[in-house]
Amino acid sequence: MSQKFQVSGMSCGHCVNAVQNAVQTVDPEAQVTVDLETGHVDVLSEQPRKDIVAAIENAGYAVQ
Repeated sequence: MSQKFQVSGMSCGHCVNAVQNAVQTVDPEAQVTVDLETGHVDVLSEQPRKDIVAAIENAGYAVQ
């Protein structure tokens, strides 16, 4: 299922990788697309939304 998130605090390629890696700790098969300019993160995963949000927040980013 496709899930969309608005993530703040990302400012560089390292941030993009950190968010992608955080999501993939919850679901290694997840497809993660990050738009650094807008802060939009699209995730294709069957994992619960709350688990993905927790992983992103644990990586140090805020999810609105």
